[in-house]
Amino acid sequence: MKKVLFILIVSISTFSCKQETKDPNQKLNVVTTTTMITDLVKNIGGDLINVEGLMGSGVDPHLYKASEGDVNKIVNADVILYNGLHLEGKLVEVFKKMSSQHIKTIAIGEVLDKNALIGSDYFASNYDPHIWFSTSNWKKVATFTIEKLKKLDPKNADAFEANGKAYLEEIDLLETRLRAIIKTLPRKKRVLVTAHDAFSYFGKEYDFNVVGLQGLSTATEAGVQDVQKLASFIIEKQIKAIFVETSVPKRTIEALQAAVKSKNQEVTIGGTLYSDALGNPGTIEGTYIGMFEYNVNTIVNALK
Repeated sequence: MKKVLFILIVSISTFSCKQETKDPNQKLNVVTTTTMITDLVKNIGGDLINVEGLMGSGVDPHLYKASEGDVNKIVNADVILYNGLHLEGKLVEVFKKMSSQHIKTIAIGEVLDKNALIGSDYFASNYDPHIWFSTSNWKKVATFTIEKLKKLDPKNADAFEANGKAYLEEIDLLETRLRAIIKTLPRKKRVLVTAHDAFSYFGKEYDFNVVGLQGLSTATEAGVQDVQKLASFIIEKQIKAIFVETSVPKRTIEALQAAVKSKNQEVTIGGTLYSDALGNPGTIEGTYIGMFEYNVNTIVNALK
């Protein structure tokens, strides 16, 4: 990582003036970090911009380290959109350096009012960065992104506005579907136990009690006491199912399941949820809207 970081910083310094000579007729080159942001920007920009995501399906942004292959993407970007709130912990130093070189970086999480964020004394930013699990948050982020792209590429502003409006309407329809699905699950059964604490915004918005085995960051390891304590909670609350995540090793939840079994009780693994990354490109779960609806269907069907 240190070698790649050095290459990035040197390359950034070398290419810091490239934006001044860009042909105005060329497409805007946008680099994104997480798959959720990549999907968002593609929905707004369509074929009018070039979008390259650094992270793919199943990638954990908390632990992501820039590769040598990322260097060209980053230094040739007209703008980089990232989540912020220290979600991309290993890339913070790179983005700070880019900002000091007057290269455009945008942390989309900054648009959200601090009152809309869930606080945490145990995470670097003091806020939970998993903002996409609130459709209200994501609509604000989408509106913010639309305006940023319009300013960066004025010739396509009308198209960005139209695409963005259509995307916001899709999120509204998603919200309606999600609430209808969740309504079929009694409130007393709305207890979501996952590998790490990525679903607090979901819990707040849809009235679920959410418990993660690990903390907000997957860099935080769960200890034996954490596993035993959560196993007792599962037994006490008679929770039927717990969930693994695509971006977190399965062994953490399997250890929890084994701890419940050691107490002569059973809990099933209700399915795999998408938390810090979308599914594979070209699949329903490879989109933000498809991922969210898949997650909710998986949760509700397992907990019923």
